[in-house]
Amino acid sequence: MAPMSVDRVDDQIKDVIQDLFQIQAAAHGYAGPQTQQELVRLITRLVGSLSTLSHDASTLQTRIPPEIIDYVDDGRNPDIYTREFVELVQKGNQYLKGKSEAFTGFRDALADEITKAWPDMKKDVESVLQDKFAEPAVKLNGTSAS
Repeated sequence: MAPMSVDRVDDQIKDVIQDLFQIQAAAHGYAGPQTQQELVRLITRLVGSLSTLSHDASTLQTRIPPEIIDYVDDGRNPDIYTREFVELVQKGNQYLKGKSEAFTGFRDALADEITKAWPDMKKDVESVLQDKFAEPAVKLNGTSAS
């Protein structure tokens, strides 16, 4: 069986909502046996709509993370989950950027100290920096790269 389209399932959800609205209207204006027969017909139609929706929705090719489902089941807003997730990712990115900048500074400082201790290795150190990394932030012996 081919996967169901999201638009078709969306239409089925709208049909279920319409059925519920009609049941509510019929129950509100209950007028005896005629209304009872109408309610039975509407409830039977609702059950059929829900059955079709359940079957068709199970074939949708969607992947919702279980964390979001748990979040909604707990009565919380999924938009808040998304915002918290984005903030967590930003925090992690800032942390990793800081580590990267620290290692870049350490690399440059180490290269500078190696060339101070062993001046004859300056070409080798510069060669390693150019081969393995982008241009160093600080040129050897403390002069700016820019």
